[in-house]
Amino acid sequence: MTHRIFADFDPIRYEGPDSPNPLVYRYYDADRQVLGKSMKDHLRLAVAYWHSFAWPGHDIFGAGTFQRPWQPGQACSQELADLKLDNAFDFFERLGVPFFCFHDVDAMASADTPAEHRRSLAAIADRMQRKMEETRVGLLWGTANLFSHPRYAAGGATSPDPDIFAWAAFQVREMLETTHRLGGANYVLWGGREGYDTILNTDMRQELDQLGRFLSLAVEHKHKIGFTGQILIEPKPHEPAKHQYDRDTATVYGFLARYGLTDEVKVNIEANHATLAGNSFEHEIATAAALGIFGSVDINRGDPQNGWDTDQFPNDVPGLTLALIEILKAGGFTSGGFNFDAKVRRQSVDAEDLFHGHVGGIDVLARALLNAAAIIEDGRLRRFVEDRYAGWRGDFGRQALGRMSLAELADHALATNDADRRPPSGRQEYLENLINRFV
Repeated sequence: MTHRIFADFDPIRYEGPDSPNPLVYRYYDADRQVLGKSMKDHLRLAVAYWHSFAWPGHDIFGAGTFQRPWQPGQACSQELADLKLDNAFDFFERLGVPFFCFHDVDAMASADTPAEHRRSLAAIADRMQRKMEETRVGLLWGTANLFSHPRYAAGGATSPDPDIFAWAAFQVREMLETTHRLGGANYVLWGGREGYDTILNTDMRQELDQLGRFLSLAVEHKHKIGFTGQILIEPKPHEPAKHQYDRDTATVYGFLARYGLTDEVKVNIEANHATLAGNSFEHEIATAAALGIFGSVDINRGDPQNGWDTDQFPNDVPGLTLALIEILKAGGFTSGGFNFDAKVRRQSVDAEDLFHGHVGGIDVLARALLNAAAIIEDGRLRRFVEDRYAGWRGDFGRQALGRMSLAELADHALATNDADRRPPSGRQEYLENLINRFV
């Protein structure tokens, strides 16, 4: 079986904003310097193996609509897994991205037992390693799928059955070691079913302690095997479970603090998960940066008319400009990057559609990066915020956050007797207009 559906496509190249070619980059110029760093190094782009190569185009109301040569049925043989891998790396090379991400079962042949799972994962990792060496495409992060199999209907780490907890530990150990072997920059724990549907059958304290123990064990194993990458948790508010324990960044931080893991674990923020939690994407990034746990990003968007995770390719340049401002203010990515956790629509059935989705999304990120860099270089937004908090840099402000007691602060208010004092104008409209001049 040798059918390579991406082999006849030309590599995607930068041609500038005036190019009429639909399959070129108009804004993403990998080597272009922005704030002293190349676009490639700022964005650290990755393709998601699951949506791009493992998903057959099904939804809850209908069967798969794609006819990929490696997807003839439910079971995946080693031959089909190899063909999928060949096509995936054909795609990575032509797209010109530096990274990809995958779950264990995305890439490997089907397995029914732990021993088969180990053999299948090792077999595809052997071929994956050779492909990575040939193409110089790296692994941004790996993860284990602890949500698709029926055994995980009630969760993996939070399952009421300790034998399923052990199965989840087995998958994480195998995939964490595989990620280490492949030189992955991060490892993600994505709690797809770590939550509950009804409190009536749930012991929340028990499940939280299980999840805390599971994460601690993963961190311990990371150090045991010498993996130097970053462990990440991906916040997700709901869907499939009614209530996920990792619903947003602030919730994850509280969980990490409860189990003593704030120095070990950061977050992989997904844009669509942020909005499903009722937050903005830039809020989640700013929260993670403020708490010191910003790690990586799954970039996509949702549909405001749908209440679930639609995983569409990003197309909101103004919105992403705000997100890029926060990322640049935080110092940018270290081990993380932008992973396209996005999928083409079920009616977009041609191989070419997969290129259009990624090319468009990459250009949107590039435009947002350029906008954000220009806003930062302009300096007016930064200066306004600095001026707004200038009082905290004065003598009284420093003392208020330092040695002064509550009683001393109260006495200061009595002494100043300034009951009519008001803060300066927040000038939100001015700042919004300022941002719009750049986007």
